[in-house]
Order: sequence, then C-alpha cells, then structure tokens
Amino acid sequence: MIRSSVLLPRALRSLRAPRARRTPRVPRVPRVLRLAAIAVAIAVPPALAGCAAGVNAQTNKPFATTDGASTVFHNIAIRDMFVLGPDAAAELRPGQSASLFLALVNNGGPDRLTSVFAPDAASVTIRGGTVNLAPGQAALLTGPEPRIILEQLRKPLVGGAAIAVTLFFQNAGAITLTVPVVPRSGYYTTFSAPPSPTPSAAPKSKGPRPRQSGGSSATPSASPTTTP
Repeated sequence: MIRSSVLLPRALRSLRAPRARRTPRVPRVPRVLRLAAIAVAIAVPPALAGCAAGVNAQTNKPFATTDGASTVFHNIAIRDMFVLGPDAAAELRPGQSASLFLALVNNGGPDRLTSVFAPDAASVTIRGGTVNLAPGQAALLTGPEPRIILEQLRKPLVGGAAIAVTLFFQNAGAITLTVPVVPRSGYYTTFSAPPSPTPSAAPKSKGPRPRQSGGSSATPSASPTTTP
C-alpha cells in the first residue's frame, strides 16, 4: 500500500501552472552606436546657423561662436556680442578706443540699427552709418575689422570685465545688454583693435542716450578780421 505522504507531493507537482514562455530578448544597441548618435545630435547647428545660410551672399559668411552676450529682442536675434579688450595682463586706458563685435539676425519686419550707446565711452561710432536689417537676413558685424567703435573710454577696461551697451533700432526700440570684455589673446588675436583717430577727424555723433536727452551746443567760431 502506497502511503498518502508519498503521493501528495507528486499531486502537487502535477497541479503546478505551466511555465510561461520566455519573451525573446531584444538585442541592445552597442554603446559605440549610442554615443555616435548623441554626437550627431550635439553637432546639429543652432537655429542661428540656419538663418545665416540663406540665399543672400551676406548670410553665407560663417562666423564663430564666442563668449559674447546673446538674446532675442522683437524678432531680432543678437548673437555673440562682446568688446575686444587689451592683450592679456594689460588694460585699455581712459581716452583709448575699443572694438565692439556682434551678429544680428532679423526674423521680423524691416528694421535698422541706428545708433549704439555705452556709458563707459564718450561716444560710439558705427562705421559706414546705420545698419540695415532686411527681413530674414543677417548683419554680421563680426570683423575682423570693427564696424562699431567705443571711443574715448571713460574708465580702464581689462579682460574679464563687463560693460553695459545699448542698441537702438528704428522699429524695435532700444535694448541694453551686459557685454563681456574679452582679452585679445588666443583665438581673439584675429580680431582687430580700432584704428587710431587722426587729429583732423570730424567730431562723432554721440547718438541717443537711454532716459536722457542727448546733443551738445555748438560754439560759433570767431569771424576772420580783414586788414585794410
């Protein structure tokens, strides 16, 4: 006679649920391929590069990304705005000039950069006059020769400092940015300092100033005396 203690474990084993079928394992993507995909995503140029690759010849000029200030103001992208400082371990003294570089991309209607103001400079000159900003195009004021010059600095400037600069647009209005002063070393040695002013140069317009009226009164010159 077979004891029940022997039959019970066998009965329990026969009542066990059938083993679930194992799901096929999806092969993992090799780590090298994953890293390659990430590298491709990082290498995609930003929207600004796409705007600067239009049909117009001016927008086909490449420009390097710098440590400058960037923002978007009324559909105008302001990119890589910086002041070129002195050589490393040097300073620009009061009375000297400094170069300002930036790129402007207009994603809105027609506009124009009319003037620039910096409280740390006696005047700011846009060489060649105002800067037209056609819709969908870029104005690359990126050198190597400067288009915008901060003249007669009011205080010393050294690399690593920052100053306030206000841009005045005809339609968009005015915007003030804190702009870094980049020392003229390494990659930035390819940028040019402003030319030395000539003694016979005509006086420059100081342009509008934020929250205050600009302009200066002219002093009439003495009339020549005729000799009988």
